[in-house]
Amino acid sequence: MTEFWLSSAPGEKNCQQTWDKMNTATAQTNLSTNHKFNIPELKVGTLDVLVGLSDELAKLDSFVERFHVYYMADVLEDSRDKVQENLLANGVDLVTYVTWFQWDMAKYPVKQSLKNISEIMSNQVSQIDSDLKARASAYNSLKGNLQSLERKNVGSLLTRSLADIIKKDDFVLNSEYYPDWQKTYETLSEMVVPRSTKRVKLNDDLKTNSPKAIDDFKHKARENKFTVRDFQYNEEEMKADKEEMTRLSTDKKKQFGPLVRWLKVNFSEAFIALIHIKALRVFTESVLRYGLPVNFQAMLLQPNKKNVKKLRKGLQDLYKHLDSSATVIDASMDIPGLNLSQQEYYLYVYYKIDCNLLEFK
Repeated sequence: MTEFWLSSAPGEKNCQQTWDKMNTATAQTNLSTNHKFNIPELKVGTLDVLVGLSDELAKLDSFVERFHVYYMADVLEDSRDKVQENLLANGVDLVTYVTWFQWDMAKYPVKQSLKNISEIMSNQVSQIDSDLKARASAYNSLKGNLQSLERKNVGSLLTRSLADIIKKDDFVLNSEYYPDWQKTYETLSEMVVPRSTKRVKLNDDLKTNSPKAIDDFKHKARENKFTVRDFQYNEEEMKADKEEMTRLSTDKKKQFGPLVRWLKVNFSEAFIALIHIKALRVFTESVLRYGLPVNFQAMLLQPNKKNVKKLRKGLQDLYKHLDSSATVIDASMDIPGLNLSQQEYYLYVYYKIDCNLLEFK
């Protein structure tokens, strides 16, 4: 599984004992594969700040998760199978980055307050989002204009452009109804020039030299299940369309490479920020739940797919002493200091990390 549970539990006599106890209850029974999750010593601040920060981080977490993954899939188009291999963090795959997580002291200085660190993260991802919208708008406009021109040259002859089909001296079609057309078209209405029809490809079309009889001719043609399309041969207009399509196609290719590189770099930045946000959430919620002095062990559990329910029950049993009055609290309940943005509230701090982002829409 590429799903991880980022959790914490209060320290026993020491944090190593907390880790050993959890690891014995889960890893040795094949419920999960576990890793210590290292969170540095951070400035706690006041209770009011922690409570407010808990709500702000929950919103920020939700905003960053799945950040521009699907836009990368849209850009790669026929190469969507390559999307996952382009989703890296610090040059490594997401599972490796999460399991070997180390706090980035340069980006998020631990000497700063929790509030300031949160604002650094928020400003960073907001700037990435703003840049993404600008780049996506430009690329999508270019792509849309190109697709609009391409659509003119595909599909049925009822709607598609005839510019690449009709020449100066012939108009369209090769049809199974062509023999019937030859027998009847001269008598559909008055003023049809004998032998004026010409054979073409794809559908049925015809050439008439009598503008005065056009409406009547079209009506009679429809009665006989033939379709007549108006067409005006304009060599300059057709040349301009082809040149525009060539230009748009060239511009799209020029923008494609730089855009994909930008998406890769900034996905990495956003994912790194996301895991730091989750780490900050674990720290904040652990202090709110377990109190001061700061004494908890953060742990990363990778559930065995077949034992998810057993793992959840095992953790519930392991930490039931933390709250003897309840096992699971409804998320709709408003409890000050505890963020219940998830479906359920567990006795231990818990946030999910999923490294297969393409599974979610």
